[in-house]
Amino acid sequence: MKILMVLTSHDRMGDTGHETGFWLEEFAAPYYVFKDAGAEITLASPKGGLPPVDPNSQAEEALTEETRRFEADDEARSQLAETRKLADVEVSDFDAVFFPGGHGPLWDLTGDPDVRRLIEGFLAAERPVAAVCHAPTVLLEARTPEGVPLVKGRKVTGFANSEEEAVGLTQVVPHLLEDALKAQGGRYERSDDDFAPFQVRDGLLVTGQNPASSASTARLLLEVLAERG
Repeated sequence: MKILMVLTSHDRMGDTGHETGFWLEEFAAPYYVFKDAGAEITLASPKGGLPPVDPNSQAEEALTEETRRFEADDEARSQLAETRKLADVEVSDFDAVFFPGGHGPLWDLTGDPDVRRLIEGFLAAERPVAAVCHAPTVLLEARTPEGVPLVKGRKVTGFANSEEEAVGLTQVVPHLLEDALKAQGGRYERSDDDFAPFQVRDGLLVTGQNPASSASTARLLLEVLAERG
């Protein structure tokens, strides 16, 4: 079982001067779900090398068992420091792809030609695609073979408008993910409460709403892979 994880290379929150990147929990929790299941994991990012981590996700209140495990895992930290360039990654080498979130993906993974190539390629090869929190932004410009928005008519979730408002970034982000998914025809679903775990599956497409959904979204992806044998 070979799983590709794609992280952002973007490290600035608009023109605010604040740093951003990937959210550590949204990488670490799925990473260990996959690793503990025996998967071979490859990490990639648009620029390659060490991707930026959102410093807020390293604050004490954001730390979890999985993030602490990662910080103590020299092998995993070395792997993260040497992500492959997306342009060098081929669909045929993997069984599934997972996109961790953080605000960074809103800027650099949305519409990235290699991201679109991978998503469309994985689904064309009947291999699952998963994304959590802000990372479902990668689906916005992907299309079906007929040229229809990939999410049109499909169940999807992602960071909710109310959650973006709660973290005070509604006026900073380039787009509100909930609105953008709906604008592409996605059947957006969410939890009853902000920041509660929530994930949905539509065929080979798996999405999670927020950081709390990271591990459960990864486990749902493994369920899809198990069904496929």
